[in-house]
Amino acid sequence: MTALAPSSRADGILARTRRADGSSRIGSIGAHGLLIVTSFIVLGPLLWIVRTALVDRYEAYKIPPVLGASLSLDSFHQIFSVDEFTPYIVNSLLVATGVTALALLLGAPAAYAIARYRTGGAPLRIGILIGQMFPPIVLVVPIFVIARSIGQTDTISVLIVAYLSSNIAFVIWSLVGFFSSIARDSEEAALIDGCNQLQAIRHVLLPLSLPGLFAAAVISFILSWNEFLFALELTGPVARTFPVAIASLVSTHGVQIGPTCAAVTAIAIPTAGFALIIRKFLIGGVTLGGVKG
Repeated sequence: MTALAPSSRADGILARTRRADGSSRIGSIGAHGLLIVTSFIVLGPLLWIVRTALVDRYEAYKIPPVLGASLSLDSFHQIFSVDEFTPYIVNSLLVATGVTALALLLGAPAAYAIARYRTGGAPLRIGILIGQMFPPIVLVVPIFVIARSIGQTDTISVLIVAYLSSNIAFVIWSLVGFFSSIARDSEEAALIDGCNQLQAIRHVLLPLSLPGLFAAAVISFILSWNEFLFALELTGPVARTFPVAIASLVSTHGVQIGPTCAAVTAIAIPTAGFALIIRKFLIGGVTLGGVKG
């Protein structure tokens, strides 16, 4: 058998390298193209909502749309000055903040007890998971009946209790996984150094668990801020929240496209800004919370 000359072997290697580079380049172009298409599908409607909110209210109805329409804040003026949605935004902030604070205050100790001392065992964990899986519609009627019997319909407090019934299960479930990922050694070292259990939790566990607490707080806030069903059934003009107020823009006279898009843009700003500010904590909390130590 005749051996190949060194130049022939080099040419063969060079040809295979070129084919590999070409295949890699095609794969990279395909991957980037897929990402661009996916991003357009996800972000396209959101960008269109923002665009519609920033044009004249009459321009928003035109078909086909006018791409070069001048910017206008008429829709925002409509919802904040004419329709006076500001009290509904305040109600949503009060409810979301109250639910998040109570969910962490009650859920974090429960999650710690389950993670460290196996309180309740597997049945309790399964029960919490089942409670998280219940659709909100199952709880609306009993909560409404109880609230009406004690005269608490159309109040901020009844909304906080209603939202807490579903959010606390999520907070406990997510924090159990996070606390389980934190090694016991740090707490035991603090106890050996003379700290009691509460001091070890305060000075050692809480600083280590901040990413998980932030992640649970962000998601709990977003769930409460966007919730619609409980607010629709349990509130009236006094405790009405922002999502229910947005729904009022759809009436028998038609859909107010401009103000609706302006309201949707306004309701998305707090949660998006909150998530961007603490995104590092959010990513760390979700990642560590999914790993059991």
